[in-house]
Amino acid sequence: MALLELTDVTRSVRLPDDSMLHILTGVTLSVDAGEHVSVVGRSGTGKSTLLNILGLLDAPTSGEYALDGTPIGRLSGRARARRRGDDFGFVFQQFNLLPGRTALENVAAPLLYARGRAFWSRSRLAAEMLDRVGLGARLDAMPEKLSGGEQQRVAIARALVRRPRVILADEPTGALDVDTGGEVMSLLDEIASDTGAALIAITHDLAVAARAQRHYRLADGVLVPLTLDSPGHVTEWVGDLPVSRPHGAVTLPSGTPAVAAPPAPQHVRGPA
Repeated sequence: MALLELTDVTRSVRLPDDSMLHILTGVTLSVDAGEHVSVVGRSGTGKSTLLNILGLLDAPTSGEYALDGTPIGRLSGRARARRRGDDFGFVFQQFNLLPGRTALENVAAPLLYARGRAFWSRSRLAAEMLDRVGLGARLDAMPEKLSGGEQQRVAIARALVRRPRVILADEPTGALDVDTGGEVMSLLDEIASDTGAALIAITHDLAVAARAQRHYRLADGVLVPLTLDSPGHVTEWVGDLPVSRPHGAVTLPSGTPAVAAPPAPQHVRGPA
């Protein structure tokens, strides 16, 4: 049985002029525990809407969403909130750390809603998770004293401190430079693998998406399977489409790959 499964999920909203905007038109997706899945798409294609539905922050207009075989539509609002807190961890682009609170306090915050031992041990559990992400020496640091990469690590620790079964990452490297973003994704991959959590990354960055085991493109309201960075190839956006081309090729304006011209010979003058 899949950990989570969407079948023909749609999401539409009514606009002020009383017309309907159809964002998702029939999304079908199945994710097992321990899987890493990526969803790519340009801005405005509905990626965040899909993530909100996956994370029980929003409800589909139609279709079925099952978590551990339990149809989400049958749960009360309180039961959905409990499942969201227990089973999901969220990593966002903008970190969303609490100002005026230390790294330790930020990571411990979700455990204020925990029960039993997790509640009473929240400071210890938060410190252990910060150490796990390489910030064991920055427990008392305020967010404004941390670099962007360190703030994202705090956000990751906060998302994982309750040991979620599903990690939802919404543009997790969007506010980071390439090298720091790569480190953050490696950390997410490592922790998800160690804990057996499913990792679903929503991104426009094809390099980030390529780290996943399965890749999809969200277009016209549905998910389309996608192959990224096959051996000897690199994938780049050409307009609204990800296009795979051989290494060493350049993409013409029309989107047709062409073999790059060899470099001009270098003429070296001998000694005078």
